[in-house]
Amino acid sequence: VQLQASGGGLVQAGDSLRLSCAGSGDLSIIGVMGWFRQAPGKEREFVAVMPWRSGSPYYADSVKGRFTFSRDNLRTTGYLHMNNLKPEDTAVYYCATKRELRPGTSPADYVTWGQGTQVTVSS
Repeated sequence: VQLQASGGGLVQAGDSLRLSCAGSGDLSIIGVMGWFRQAPGKEREFVAVMPWRSGSPYYADSVKGRFTFSRDNLRTTGYLHMNNLKPEDTAVYYCATKRELRPGTSPADYVTWGQGTQVTVSS
């Protein structure tokens, strides 16, 4: 599996962005897809996770109610819809996948990573 993240940019506080994570290769082995982010000088942190075949997404408290994780019907692309962005959301955002079906919130649980896309929110 290869992952390609895109959709980042520079926005103002209160704006919205949609990140995409396009998968290629043998996507049938994906059990879970997650989104993580890493701000300068900080550790990579969990944002959202979704069981890839079926099930509901789970969110970090910091983004709950503002971010929505969805996927296309063919299960080739995951989307992170980010609304009401705040300066503290500024980070490089990464998508990642793993084969196990158990949703995980630790980056160490994930095997395959996209290259990251920068999101910068100005106040």
